[in-house]
Amino acid sequence: MDPITTAATISPVHLFLQADIVVKAVMIGLLLASLWTWAIILSFGLKVGSVRKAIDTFEGEYREADDIDEFHRRTANLDQPIARVFGAGVTEWRRSTAGKSIDREGTRERLATAMGATIAQEIDRLADRLNFLATVGSVAPFVGLFGTVWGIMRSFTAIAAEQNSSLAVVAPGIAEALFATAIGLFAAIPAVIAYNRYSHRVNRVEARLNRFADGFHATLSRRLEMEA
Repeated sequence: MDPITTAATISPVHLFLQADIVVKAVMIGLLLASLWTWAIILSFGLKVGSVRKAIDTFEGEYREADDIDEFHRRTANLDQPIARVFGAGVTEWRRSTAGKSIDREGTRERLATAMGATIAQEIDRLADRLNFLATVGSVAPFVGLFGTVWGIMRSFTAIAAEQNSSLAVVAPGIAEALFATAIGLFAAIPAVIAYNRYSHRVNRVEARLNRFADGFHATLSRRLEMEA
C-alpha cells in the first residue's frame, strides 16, 4: 500500500468523512463538549484569579478601615463575593441592634447564619460550571466507547458482506472506532484535570471567605459587648 495513500486514509478528516452517521454524531458531540470544556477552563481560571485578587484587596482595605459603617458605604456596590459576605454581616448587625433591647447571643447566631448562608451562595455561584466539567470527565469516555463498539460492529458487518477478513476490509471501521475513543479521551482528560484543580481553588476561596467571616464576626461580637 502506498504510504501517501495510507496517511491520507487514516487522517482525522478522512476518518470522520468515511465514518457511519452514528459515529459521526458521536464525534461531533464529543468535539462540541471538548470545545465547551476548554471555554470553561479558560474563563473559570480568569474568574477564580479575579476573585482571589479581589479578596486580597478587600481584606487589605478592611484592615486599614477605622469605621465599619463608612467602609460598608464605600464597598456596598462592589460585585465581589467577599463584599457581599461583609454586607450580609453589616445588614444583619443593623437589624439585630436596631431595637432598644439587644439579644446578644441571638445576634451572634444570626450574624454567623447570615454570613455563612452568603458564603454558601457565593461558592455555589462560583462553582456552577464545574458540574459540566465533572459530567464531561465521567461521561465522555463512555460515549467514545459507544462509538468504538459501533465501529467494530461495522467492521464485522463488512467482513460478513465481503466474506473477507483481510486488514483492508476491517481497518476502516476499526480506525473510526479508535478515533471516536481518542476524541472521547481528548474531551475527558482535560475536564477531569481541570475539575480537580479548580475544585481545590474553589475550596481555598471558601476557606478564605470563612476566615474573613469569622474575623468580622469576632469584631462585631466585641462591639456588641460595648453596646448598652
